[in-house]
Amino acid sequence: MTYIEQTIADLKRSSPAQTEFYQAVEEVLNSLEPLLEKNQRYQQQAIIQRIVEPERQIMFRVPWVDDQGNIQVNKGYRVEFNSALGPYKGGLRFHPSVNAGIMKFLGFEQIFKNALTELPIGGAKGGANFDPKGRSDAEIMRFCQSFMNELYRHIGARCDVPAGDIGVGAREIGYMFGQYKRLTGQYEGVLTGKSLLWGGSLARKEATGYGAVYFANYMLEERGDNLQGKRCLVSGAGNVAIYAMEKLYQLGATPISCSDSSGTLYHESGIDLKLIKRLKEGRRCDLVEYLNTYPDAVHTPVADYPSDGHTVWRYQADAAFPCATQNELTLKDAETLLENGCHLVTEGANMPSTNDAVNAFLNAGIAYGPSKAANAGGVATSQLEMAQNASMQTWTFEQVDQRLKQIMKNIFIAANETAREFDCEGNLVLGANIAGFRRVADAMIEQGVV
Repeated sequence: MTYIEQTIADLKRSSPAQTEFYQAVEEVLNSLEPLLEKNQRYQQQAIIQRIVEPERQIMFRVPWVDDQGNIQVNKGYRVEFNSALGPYKGGLRFHPSVNAGIMKFLGFEQIFKNALTELPIGGAKGGANFDPKGRSDAEIMRFCQSFMNELYRHIGARCDVPAGDIGVGAREIGYMFGQYKRLTGQYEGVLTGKSLLWGGSLARKEATGYGAVYFANYMLEERGDNLQGKRCLVSGAGNVAIYAMEKLYQLGATPISCSDSSGTLYHESGIDLKLIKRLKEGRRCDLVEYLNTYPDAVHTPVADYPSDGHTVWRYQADAAFPCATQNELTLKDAETLLENGCHLVTEGANMPSTNDAVNAFLNAGIAYGPSKAANAGGVATSQLEMAQNASMQTWTFEQVDQRLKQIMKNIFIAANETAREFDCEGNLVLGANIAGFRRVADAMIEQGVV
């Protein structure tokens, strides 16, 4: 059994039944084989065994009272994975699917994503198995306050700075920040994704979607192409998907799909983004309502999805942007995309493609942007928000957007050049994993056995 195989086997014994976490670890560690063969010190320093174990895992109950006066109990998490490069940084996810394995997979990915930005931030993730969908503002406020009653003990502007993720937007960040301030008496940049009224950053909401599209365009430019005129499939209908679609339009491309928990929307002539924003950001309703304005669009409910994948990837297009959730793009989806002429896949969500799907893209030689590189724009801009808070300044949208664009370019260059260094031209999975790992591992070695 090889060093990497032994590490994965030991991990499965010590952390049972955490499938998504194993998937994330295997994807990273298998990419590292060329580096480990070239430089023995990472094995000598047991970096692999150390980096797959979180520095700290916090689990707690979250009791709260619903509008009917009933007591509800959820489970809360914060996985502080690695602080070698700076304070822990990573989002909070409120979704029924949240469990310890999901939190660990997300936190593990965050280590390398944050390292690729070259900003001084470590990796973490947190959340709760609470579903904000269908809950009143008062219920969400009570839940967020109860959640923060425990979390506040473990976070701070110089130790751990959470942000938003699925189910956690400006509303939830506001309720949590207010409770943190009440409990600590401190007005500090302890959360990012805040309102512009009280310390938020311009372009933060747009950053993950914009960044993914910038990254896609850099990949195409490397191949002598660009996004102009491309027809694009997008999944999701949250911040990442909405602002990926916005930037696609700005760069001359046409998004023709999006999706939510109710189903997939396909509009041959192009998605009406203003209407999507009204439906999802304003009214918070399902995408099927889009048909009231555009009866020529097609809405496929989840119940009618193919058994081997997702309807959103079964349409013909030049490019695909999975921006919803993990493992939403299967091997069959990948094969269908390739058969239909798709030559670009850029991941806006975290680990949205199964490992088999990723291998299909790599074997086909298309432009493939893995999530830890392509969707790093969100956390990068969160760090820019931290910098503005620390200096008590507010930067313009253009200033933040330009920094975001440069950060995404630097990430692409690092991943691309690292892939070339290890004779794997164009394999940005290997390039991003090695580039991110090397930065964290070298810092861990310099800081000793801690």
